[in-house]
Amino acid sequence: MPIVLDGSLGVTTPMYNGSITANAVTPSVNMKNRIINGAMVIDQRNAGASSLASNSTYYLDRWGFFASQNNKFNIGQNLGSVTPPAGFTNYLGLNVASAVSVASGDYFSVAQKIEGFNIADLGWGTANAKTVTLSFQVYSSLTGTFGAVFRNSSNARAYPFTYTISSANTWTSISVTVVGDTTGTWNTNNSSGIEIWWNLGAGSTFSTTAGAWAAGNFTAPTGATSVVGTNGATFYITGVQLEVGSTATSFDYRPYGTELALCQRYYVQFLGSNAYEQLCIGMSSTNQNGYCVVPLPVTMRSTPTLTYSTVSTTLRWTQLDNSFNGTAIAIDQSSTKTPQIYLTVASGMTSYRTGFITANNSTSAYVGFSSEL
Repeated sequence: MPIVLDGSLGVTTPMYNGSITANAVTPSVNMKNRIINGAMVIDQRNAGASSLASNSTYYLDRWGFFASQNNKFNIGQNLGSVTPPAGFTNYLGLNVASAVSVASGDYFSVAQKIEGFNIADLGWGTANAKTVTLSFQVYSSLTGTFGAVFRNSSNARAYPFTYTISSANTWTSISVTVVGDTTGTWNTNNSSGIEIWWNLGAGSTFSTTAGAWAAGNFTAPTGATSVVGTNGATFYITGVQLEVGSTATSFDYRPYGTELALCQRYYVQFLGSNAYEQLCIGMSSTNQNGYCVVPLPVTMRSTPTLTYSTVSTTLRWTQLDNSFNGTAIAIDQSSTKTPQIYLTVASGMTSYRTGFITANNSTSAYVGFSSEL
């Protein structure tokens, strides 16, 4: 296979051969691909389970659902149990749970928001804006013209584009090249830099002409297929890659541990492996509150918020040979590296005694730290 030099990142990559497949040479540890979890392998929150999709909610790691209405799609890893395309083992799946006749103010999208630090070299918003190529594999029960959009975080700049699915229920390789925006504000810090939204249905308020940069809050190109308009319709996607240049190269399949660590910058979840798994060790301060520090596996993007399972049935404080069911959990001292949390119980703990926050005979217990964009 011919080898070409990627001058923007200083690494060698196989030349694109007309199809998008996993890199068969050596897994990469670079950032040729600005998309995180593009192969849909990491699913900390749901471990492959599906659910009804709600607005501004993340499902597979780094993949969020954004919509004007909730509960219109089922969403999950490998939903539908179709065979992934060659070179991949997973995909993000959506199917329509309740069809919608889209009104002017409606929108439905699955999206990834890319941190500004990871796109700073692209120079968008300047005269030196770089061209990028987005490639992915897509599968749908519908055929026709579909759409997606490059957006900035302030909803002020958008580049809608279209792509075609000619054969239903068949994996189709898509590649789209976009000349970088020379105007607008594109963050280059730890906030959202570039956002890519795949349209699943949008009304006129959120639609505009494809193939050009536009000023405004748009999530779709005009005339794109409305997936949400057909009950039971499916939309599956994997192998998503965003790279510098005008050509789609082979998929940058990073080692699993590397991909997991990249995801954990935005969300990390603990517990769930066994019924009495320990989260952290600390000390009680009263007969009701136990405090402990949780060392995070990577530095998070920003100080995180806490997510958790039903406290009263899944979490407890253990102190010597006594255990106390939790009633509430919260962050006491926020940190991107070592947040301190506390578990509240009804009463009965001995003050200033070592203890543990553990799962309460439940493999459904979880505590998560989120700093999603």
